[in-house]
Amino acid sequence: MISLSLLGFVVATLVAGFIVQWVRGHASRYGDGMPQRFHVGDVPRLGGVALLLGIVTSWALGWIQSIFGDPGSLRFGSWVGCWMLTLIPAAIGGIAEDMTQRLTVRYRLGLTAISGGLAVWLLGLTVPRFDIPWLDMLLPIAPWLGLCFVVLAVAGLPHAFNIIDGYNGLAGMVAVIVCLALAHVALQVGDRAIAAILVSTAAATGGFLVWNYPRGMLFAGDGGAYVWGVVIAMASISLVQRNADVSPWFPMLLLIYPVWETVFSIYRKAVRGVSPGVADALHFHQLIYRRIVRGVFHDDESRRVLMRNNRTSPYLWGFTLLTVVPAVLFWNNTPLLMAFCGLFVVSYVMAYLAIVRFKVPNWLRH
Repeated sequence: MISLSLLGFVVATLVAGFIVQWVRGHASRYGDGMPQRFHVGDVPRLGGVALLLGIVTSWALGWIQSIFGDPGSLRFGSWVGCWMLTLIPAAIGGIAEDMTQRLTVRYRLGLTAISGGLAVWLLGLTVPRFDIPWLDMLLPIAPWLGLCFVVLAVAGLPHAFNIIDGYNGLAGMVAVIVCLALAHVALQVGDRAIAAILVSTAAATGGFLVWNYPRGMLFAGDGGAYVWGVVIAMASISLVQRNADVSPWFPMLLLIYPVWETVFSIYRKAVRGVSPGVADALHFHQLIYRRIVRGVFHDDESRRVLMRNNRTSPYLWGFTLLTVVPAVLFWNNTPLLMAFCGLFVVSYVMAYLAIVRFKVPNWLRH
């Protein structure tokens, strides 16, 4: 597992460095008028390419090692190749958007849905239980419910990560935290294969973060968000499907921040009569940037924006840990996990309203 992680980190770091050095000119094509833009200067958004190559290379090494004796007892088989094939449509859609800025949300959602369909077809993924009595009674009668949930999760989570990908280190560090939390529980139940998949993904993300935080020299873009979303969605469902002790609400609590951010965003835009696909600057992390992170003074505008950008992400890392810690502690206790999910939703809405109404405590402001 260490060798896989090291390879993923090195490959992602080197590819990301190459992109920063030689593809910077491509970033001049990006539009300046986008509401979600919170940086100055031309920064490449092709970090997804580095992530994809780092992850695929590490998985391929694990597959090769398993063929020649499996020294790490990871039991990587042909299913790893199926994971790679499942990842490709979503990754291609995200990277194509990062390169051309012309692929609409409809087409990108369709490509992530294709990845969800491949997860069902090639990997046999399904949700065996919801730990909700009336839903669990329906599953034997209507097994398609579990399959539909897989497609929805694999298609939707990439876009959830894309929504929270607004500041240096934000989505990347959330992905690392979630991957390591999932890997921890996977090791608790003896599922070394899923743990290796997740640890190598976290390592490749670390290679990307070398260039992304705090200097902001490379962004993950849609491609990076889609890679994180698909891998984490498949790993979460696989962990629950393969291990009866793991509550299906464990990954839900882990991912409640990006998931609820997406749901709340759709609701917020629907109330205003705006299409969910239209970008705006009213997400939780953007409000923190505008109304909490203050006191950055520098003569150079780009330096000032960068420093303020970097100070935003730690707020959301801490916010994520508020759900990750109880999820890891109570990964097999469904009632508690459900209660923490509800508590997060209430806390999020209260915090959002407090920021909008300028009722944030002074000790939170910088």
